[in-house]
Amino acid sequence: MESYQFINEKNLEQFHKMLSSKIQNGFVIIEHNEKLPYVVLSKEKKEINHSLHLFFTCITLGFWSIVWAYLIITLSKKKNILVALDEDGNLFEEKCLLK
Repeated sequence: MESYQFINEKNLEQFHKMLSSKIQNGFVIIEHNEKLPYVVLSKEKKEINHSLHLFFTCITLGFWSIVWAYLIITLSKKKNILVALDEDGNLFEEKCLLK
């Protein structure tokens, strides 16, 4: 049976670069494993200043409501992702279903 040599310096460097960029974007490490290189990251939902967006919506005659709705949909959810290396050494990112 052939064993995979997926942990090399290039792959680990890509893994750590992606991890550091996610942390800079506000994600926090929940779970980490160095033996099987994977990390579960979480980002809390952001609060939206609804009174400010209501003001902008009134000033722009309703056009700002499109931006407001987009922000509500994208920022009001907690995000959990998994960043890992697969058996072939490819870096991947998936949504994680944690509570």
